[in-house]
Amino acid sequence: MKKSIGGNTILHPHPVVLVATYDKDGKPNMMTAAWAGICCSKPPCVGVSLREATKTYHSIMHSKAFTVNIPSRDFVKQADYAGLVSGSKADKFKVTGLTPVKSEVVNAPYVKELPVALECMLKQSVQIGLHTQFIGEILNVLCDEEVLGPNGLPDIEKLKPLIYATGNMAYYSVGGFVQKAFTIKEYGK
Repeated sequence: MKKSIGGNTILHPHPVVLVATYDKDGKPNMMTAAWAGICCSKPPCVGVSLREATKTYHSIMHSKAFTVNIPSRDFVKQADYAGLVSGSKADKFKVTGLTPVKSEVVNAPYVKELPVALECMLKQSVQIGLHTQFIGEILNVLCDEEVLGPNGLPDIEKLKPLIYATGNMAYYSVGGFVQKAFTIKEYGK
């Protein structure tokens, strides 16, 4: 029997990403977000939902650009810190030892040490309630060669991305292979 838990943000998994921007003075900043995901395939777009209270929100509004950086499980401490401390109070790049690199495609930095970075131009913003969803058109994706699979795309088992579980406020990493997608032509055979 199912039990109702009311309206909630339970949709597992939530990817953990670091959104990086330049503020109005050109200073790099990053913040951790778990309200993120692909929202369109053509053009390729990603959505990240942020509160207006964050420095990153205002930086995106100003620069119209951001990067979405995917941390592997090796960067869980840096990701947790970047989500807890305001960029108005600390230089999160300096404290975590991570390196901002100026994108050649958009007016935003990416995080050098993280294995994947999506370089995004702001396409649209939608104020939903407490959060505003920023929809970024992905103009380029940068990947460390070590996480690429034989098809030239990031391999999830090599990447080992972090995911966030809202219910118990904890980080996890992606598990192993289950089944190849788009293979069942007839159910039950």
